[in-house]
Amino acid sequence: MRHLYQKIYLTILASLLLVVIVAATFWRLGPGNPPFAQAIELATEISHAPLPPAEAPRTDQQQAIEHIAREFGADLALYDHNLNLIAGFGRPLPPPSARQESGWVFAPGGPVFDFRLPDQRWIVARIPMRQRNPMLALLLFLGAIAFAVGVGAYPIVRGLTRRLERLQTGVETLGGGDLSARVKVEGADEIARLADSFNRAAARIEELVRAHRLLLANASHELRTPLARIRLGIELIEGKSDGRVKSALERDIAELDHLIDEILLASRLDAIRGAQTVEDVDLLAIAAEECARYDDCALEGEPAAVRGDPRLLRRLVRNLLENATRHGKPPVKVELHHQGSNLALTVTDCGPGVPESQREYVFTPFTRLNGKTEGTGLGLSLVRQIARLHRGDVIIAPRAEAPSSFRVTLPAR
Repeated sequence: MRHLYQKIYLTILASLLLVVIVAATFWRLGPGNPPFAQAIELATEISHAPLPPAEAPRTDQQQAIEHIAREFGADLALYDHNLNLIAGFGRPLPPPSARQESGWVFAPGGPVFDFRLPDQRWIVARIPMRQRNPMLALLLFLGAIAFAVGVGAYPIVRGLTRRLERLQTGVETLGGGDLSARVKVEGADEIARLADSFNRAAARIEELVRAHRLLLANASHELRTPLARIRLGIELIEGKSDGRVKSALERDIAELDHLIDEILLASRLDAIRGAQTVEDVDLLAIAAEECARYDDCALEGEPAAVRGDPRLLRRLVRNLLENATRHGKPPVKVELHHQGSNLALTVTDCGPGVPESQREYVFTPFTRLNGKTEGTGLGLSLVRQIARLHRGDVIIAPRAEAPSSFRVTLPAR
């Protein structure tokens, strides 16, 4: 995975490489090298200069080379067809190359130009430079470097900032109330990971807001029923003393109190990221105490400790048992065993179980299957919230002999 700092570093290296290439090109083709037209002009003039024939004495050829070199202000050397030096003037020059055509030769002291005469002799010349303004050449050179670096670095830098601008737009859109705002994840660097984190955070916020809206909508509906019964009971009890009506009112008030308690607990669990009270909890002891509240409930297991909130873990076990006794059939069996580094708490009853298509749906708040009205519809939702708060989870795990079975896994102590 390539990091952002690596991209910036590689961009700098690539820019420096581009500078080198431009500098080399500028040196080769710019004013620091003899222009090709000047070389052709000199070659033409030298070829028409009076040179002794090839069979002339070396002294005559040496005098002719010196005269031509002084006239053109160049370093000259004359070679025979076997590339042996005949005459020379000025700074030493390399022999012509073995190729058959004329051309440039790069040598110490500056580039030279060699060309073949009609009689197969070779002329090698270091061409004099025409004077140029050095400041102008320096300005042109630095300008070419600046232009090359700017052109090479712009696309990458602009690509990085464009992604940051899109991320900023996404944040502003989310802050404006559009919870469906997401940004495109491009690349695999820090900006891409930031965009992915933003998308996950936005999805979590949208999920929480949707859950709270659903919770409030369902809570308002669920609260109407016990409140209506209480209102009716109060109207009936006025001027009378009926023990049955009073008992019904007490049950309705208890039901309302329990519903409000579970709604508040569900909201609190949504708002926190971890258990507020963490200690070693004997899960087997809690399960034994909760099983004792029911007549037809058996417990089987081994001592097991977990780290967590004892009140929330007790609520988890209690909700599972209430769900089994209310919506299943007795007897109810609770099993607690180790599974590797986890603990598995299984609550089984003799009911028909949950249809496969609705095994995730039952963990949604205010869910009741088959039109049943018992309970608040928050019990199993709270079980999942508490399990996940303790880095565990709950699933429906039916078996052939027990189709109605819920299993909670929690990290062992």
